Amino acid sequence: MALALSAPAAAETLERIVAVVNDEAVLASELEREMRTVRQQLQQRNIRPPSQEALEKQVLDRLITQRLQLQMAERTRIRVDDVTLNRALQDIASRNNLSLEQFRNVLERDGIDYAAFREDIRDEITISRLQQRQVQQQVQVTEEEVENHLDNLRARGALDEEYRLRHILVAVPEAASPDEVEAAREEAASLREQLVDEGADFARLATRESDGQNALEGGDLGWRRGGRLPETLAESLQGLEAGGISEVVRTPSGFHLLQLEERRTTGGETEEQTRARHILLQGDNARSRLQRLRRQIENGADFAELAREHSEDPGSAERGGDLGWVGSGALVSEFENVMDGLNPGQVSQPFETQFGWHIVRVEDRRRQAAGLESRRNEARQLIRQRKSEETIDRWLRQLRAEAYIERRLGE
Repeated sequence: MALALSAPAAAETLERIVAVVNDEAVLASELEREMRTVRQQLQQRNIRPPSQEALEKQVLDRLITQRLQLQMAERTRIRVDDVTLNRALQDIASRNNLSLEQFRNVLERDGIDYAAFREDIRDEITISRLQQRQVQQQVQVTEEEVENHLDNLRARGALDEEYRLRHILVAVPEAASPDEVEAAREEAASLREQLVDEGADFARLATRESDGQNALEGGDLGWRRGGRLPETLAESLQGLEAGGISEVVRTPSGFHLLQLEERRTTGGETEEQTRARHILLQGDNARSRLQRLRRQIENGADFAELAREHSEDPGSAERGGDLGWVGSGALVSEFENVMDGLNPGQVSQPFETQFGWHIVRVEDRRRQAAGLESRRNEARQLIRQRKSEETIDRWLRQLRAEAYIERRLGE
């Protein structure tokens, strides 16, 4: 009897509205499902979760940001078809050394609804395409920026430095008042005091308090080259020992704290380098268009000419799709995985990355010390990645500022 009476009440609780984003509701059931996922991820990372209230706030904020992006994707007619979705799921299964059927069984064994998981992956691909469209329209890298970047790294002695970092951001709204800026500065200073003077755990504090996109991963940024960080953040790491906490650093997005977990030097090593050309296309019919171009290449058409005519990559189209000599880690992993599986002269099947759809041909391979040309190519990629992250961050803050958002947690 007690169980029977409690079931309707539980259902009512699960279906209550916890937020309104423009004209859409976020349900308590969605929040609880995401909470379970985040708790599992924190447990896998050995991060003690913050309080229920703090974690709910962070997770709800992420759901709101996702909903805003999916709404914009709908308005701009960005769609992910079932063929693309199934290929992405197959890739995930393969990376775990499983067939798709085995992967589905593992998910269901762990209590994860496969249909909901499929739609989560569709949403992730949709958001990735939307973000790339924003980046593609705004991010360009000049040769002057590349040279200045390398000169700055040499001047700081950080040309071959990599850092394992955690990050906390106290965001400052667009067009913030002086009082709002000062309040954010004081909050960041208080967080630093908790870390330095009281010995608070950085990962747990980041999960609870950070406004950064990596908050729910304990602020973990992984390994970052010094050149991938804004100069002010990179400078804040100078002189820090492992475990050290930076001073509070101001950037246009807000106030930052970094924890340096490890530092390593990568210079003096040899690397395998690949020279390749690619053609990038975007849009719903990009894959079929690339298949037609690939058939033309197989029938004798010149890859470089087709790249100049059709590729939508502004950085390489004018060079016939030539990416130059690139070492490991210079390109996104999805691209490198395909490229690394080709022999010189081979042309890939169409494949998808966050930037769109590609075909790639490997021209040659070599092994040598990381030279100036390789460093320039790497610097170009790092600058593009850094500018892309900054562009996405500004765009998301603007998107939130212009939206109607009503949070109902606690009601």
